[in-house]
Amino acid sequence: MSPRLEKLAESLKSALGDKLLQLSEHVGELTAEINGVDAIAVCTILRDGQGLQFEQLIDLCGVDYSDYKEGLWEGRRFAVVYHLLSVALNQRVRVKAFIADDEFPLIASMINVWPVANWFEREAFDLYGIMFDGHPDLRRLLTDYGFIGHPFRKDFPVIGNVEMRYDPDQQRVVYQPVSIELRNNVPRMIREEGFHRG
Repeated sequence: MSPRLEKLAESLKSALGDKLLQLSEHVGELTAEINGVDAIAVCTILRDGQGLQFEQLIDLCGVDYSDYKEGLWEGRRFAVVYHLLSVALNQRVRVKAFIADDEFPLIASMINVWPVANWFEREAFDLYGIMFDGHPDLRRLLTDYGFIGHPFRKDFPVIGNVEMRYDPDQQRVVYQPVSIELRNNVPRMIREEGFHRG
C-alpha cells in the first residue's frame, strides 16, 4: 500500500472507529465495509471529517451476492456501494454497506448527504429492489411501470417473466407470459479471485 493510501486508511480508522467493519485495498483504492444501519452516520463523517472531505458521490450501485463464490457466500445478500471523491484532497474511497434484511432490503437514503444520490437510488431500487428510506420519489427509472420483479437480482430469469408484442386486432401493445422455454445459454465464467499485477 502506498504511503498516501496508508495515511487515508489511518484517517478512516480514526474517524469511523467501530463503525468500520473491514478496510481493504484493491487496484489502488480503499474499500470500507460497514453495516447498512450506520450508512448515514458514516457517510456524513466521510463528507465532513477533517482529512477526509469526500464532498462528491460519484456513483452508487446495488450488489446481489446470492450467487457469489459459486453460492458459498455466507454474508448478507444485498449491499449498496458508494464511490466517493474528495476534490479538495484528491482522494477516493469506496464504501460497501451491507443490508441486514435479505427479503426486504432497506437502507437510509443519502439524498440529504449528497443530493445527487436521487437517481442512483432509483436505479438501485428498480434493478435490485433495494428500498431507500427517506427518498422523496422512489419509483422505477429504467424499466416499465408495469414491470414485475427486479432484473439484476441473481434469481431473476434471464429471459424475464413477460414479453410484449403489438396486437393488430387490439391495435396496441399487449403483455403476455413469456412464450419461449426457460434456458440459460450464458456460459459460466471462471476467474481468479486474487487479481495480481506482475
